[in-house]
Amino acid sequence: MTGSVILDPLVPLWVLAALAILAGAATGLALWRRLPGWWLRGLAALALLAALSGPALQREDRAPLSDIVIAVVDESASQRLSDRPDQTQAALARLEAGVAALPDTELRVVRLGDAEGDAGSLAMTALSDAMAEEPRGRLAGAVLISDGRIHDIDRAPDFPAPVHLLLTGRPGDWDRRLAITTAPAFAIMGEPVTLGLRIEDQGAAPPSDGLVRLSIAVDGGPPAQFSVPVGEDLELPVTLPHAGRNVIQFSVAAEPGELTDRNNAAVVQINGVRDRLRVLLVSGEPHAGERTWRNLLKSDPSVDLVHFTILRPPEKQDGVPVDELSLIAFPTRELFLDKIDEFDLIIFDRYRLRGILPALYLENVRSYVEGGGAVLVAAGPDYASAASLYRSPLGDILPGAPTSRVIERSFLPELTDLGQRHPVTEGLDGGGDAPDWGRWLRQVELRPVAGDVAMTGADGAPLLLLDRVGEGRVALLASDQAWLWSRGYDGGGPQLELLRRLAHWMMKEPDLEEEALEASAEGQAMTVERRTLRDGIGPVEVTGPDGDVTMLTLRAVSPGRFRAVWNAPEAGLYRLAEGDEETVIALGPSAPREFEQTVADGSLLAPVVEAGRGGIRAIADGLPALRQVGEGRPAAGRGWIGITPRDAYLTADVTTFPLLPAWAWLLLAGLLSVGAWLREGRR
Repeated sequence: MTGSVILDPLVPLWVLAALAILAGAATGLALWRRLPGWWLRGLAALALLAALSGPALQREDRAPLSDIVIAVVDESASQRLSDRPDQTQAALARLEAGVAALPDTELRVVRLGDAEGDAGSLAMTALSDAMAEEPRGRLAGAVLISDGRIHDIDRAPDFPAPVHLLLTGRPGDWDRRLAITTAPAFAIMGEPVTLGLRIEDQGAAPPSDGLVRLSIAVDGGPPAQFSVPVGEDLELPVTLPHAGRNVIQFSVAAEPGELTDRNNAAVVQINGVRDRLRVLLVSGEPHAGERTWRNLLKSDPSVDLVHFTILRPPEKQDGVPVDELSLIAFPTRELFLDKIDEFDLIIFDRYRLRGILPALYLENVRSYVEGGGAVLVAAGPDYASAASLYRSPLGDILPGAPTSRVIERSFLPELTDLGQRHPVTEGLDGGGDAPDWGRWLRQVELRPVAGDVAMTGADGAPLLLLDRVGEGRVALLASDQAWLWSRGYDGGGPQLELLRRLAHWMMKEPDLEEEALEASAEGQAMTVERRTLRDGIGPVEVTGPDGDVTMLTLRAVSPGRFRAVWNAPEAGLYRLAEGDEETVIALGPSAPREFEQTVADGSLLAPVVEAGRGGIRAIADGLPALRQVGEGRPAAGRGWIGITPRDAYLTADVTTFPLLPAWAWLLLAGLLSVGAWLREGRR
């Protein structure tokens, strides 16, 4: 119960002030004139002013409120290192006991883990949110139990009471970290790209010779070892081995006594792109489909096309002088002997043996394919003749043998069961019962001798055969009528898409591999896809960064494609394997933010702690006691930390009544006035 005097004026304050000035002036005049009743006049004026002011006595029935202490417990990844979890629990238990021993004091515990999106430890955000839920007038203090490695110091709140830090960790802690400083997102295949990295020691690192062994592995393959210095910025040239995503892992071996080896490795994902694709197109004779190939290859800005059409075979003698021909000489030796390895793809379009390319040159083409090159044969009636390419040294690598029969009637190309799954032809027919495309008018009858039949034509004869020879690839299209689709004949068809896929499959584009295991990620959600020509697959073995193995079952989503979405438990490098197919994928950042700095340090929080005259105490030095201190006084000392009592209360009831009735003030004023008159009258 408390009481206080309040005023409830009967007139506006300016009127009351004016009357007070007049009363003061009148009293002062009486004093100047030496009237003996001047003081009675002043008391009378005060009584009148009091009557107009309405003085009242207010009594409040107050219920005291307890003080609140906020404990922010950091449970992020760096707080799970070494014995920090035990230190954290011991500190929290000591704090709970200390708060329980103080009168009218409550403890609010706020726990925080790793923030989403690799944002790190947001301790100040957690403290601000906890403050918003409590009355500011009841906050007596805050205690952070952390290693001091927070990532939102700029959001530190204006706390009205002392803030303390109970620091986890040990004085002898140390850690080694590998950090990627520069890494491009894209790089050209075959050209070295420079990656920047740095290996640094933090904390009380033991003495060493300053050199460590650095391992570099590409796509989970065997690592290469290098000896590099510690504490220096390094630049490493790396050449990407293939197009598409290349996962490069850098790692250094963990040393005894390190806090963690999670930051001893970093993963970089770089997309390999081809600078230019060189294609040699040799047309055996002019025909309607020749422009189709040329338009397809010229429409791709990344393709350098060399195109030759044989207009006049050697046996033709029409008497036209050579210097009057509007053609250049066919540089056969230069193309097929000296520079053949510079081409990514060679296309023979309706080519027949006419003596222009000697057998030696075609043998060189065969060796080019076996060494990793690609040859596509678009066959016309020439392939069924005695001058067929099949009857040259190239016949040893071609997947179809001609029967010498040319089918001259309309037919509808169809995908085989394997063609429904092969990435070159997958989905071309729209997935319906009957393909929505036009007919072709001619086909060379073939007998398959190798490879896969992706499409069939008239009488079920093979139309498109695909094969791998050595390190290279060969495709045979048993018709020269694909151009009918581009002209819209009988409704047209996906001619450009078919030929584009065919050309890029032969140039080993990763997205068109028949057997592939791929993985992509969005956050912690990993999408795993298996592409195969088989009818079924086994479970995918997923090995996490901690070595745990998970068997993942994929379901069929289309012919030859199996997929599953899996939420990975943590960030890091994952290895996936199914049968002979393997891949790797990195989830999260190459170096998680929580492991950039792992040695405990309270210097970042020092300004926040000092603002409230709090303290930073290392748990390893002993747990401090908790006591109450006055506002404005130091809140930390040897072996103790303090909170400031707030003396907050809740007003349950308020009672107000006047000191005197208005008539009593008037009566008092009148009596004082009469007294002044009588005293002055006696004079």
